[in-house]
Amino acid sequence: MANKNKRGIKSNFSFFILHLSLVLAFTAVASADFTRDGSTNIVTDNTTGLQWQDDVNISKNWTDAIAYCETLTLGTYNDWRLPNINELHSVTDRSKRNPAMNSAFQSVVSNRYWSSSTVVGAEDSAWYVYFDLGNDNWYNKSNSYYVRCVRDGQ
Repeated sequence: MANKNKRGIKSNFSFFILHLSLVLAFTAVASADFTRDGSTNIVTDNTTGLQWQDDVNISKNWTDAIAYCETLTLGTYNDWRLPNINELHSVTDRSKRNPAMNSAFQSVVSNRYWSSSTVVGAEDSAWYVYFDLGNDNWYNKSNSYYVRCVRDGQ
């Protein structure tokens, strides 16, 4: 009986740590400081320095999404790229729905947006964030999903 109780305490403690980590992560995302430049249609994350494209809603397969970002010129910048999955998650606001994206963004579709992150063991697949609720998943790179380019900023 004592062994069973120890496992229960350990399990409850693990759940508590996981829950606390999630609360802190969501609090950090929800309180992130974003500003939008209406003349360039660029959103800046003032915490990370990342700058985000916010001018069109365009969908492409994964390979074309990478090429699109790498050839994009927006606001005199030409060093855009497709964001990795962690960067894409940084613009989510899971306290909102449809879209679950920070309100600084105006050009948003509550749909799937590609990341540059491929799936280990399934190289024909990549990760995306579905901005209806801000969840992620992965699918075949031949699918057409939305594209939001990012640059490292200043």
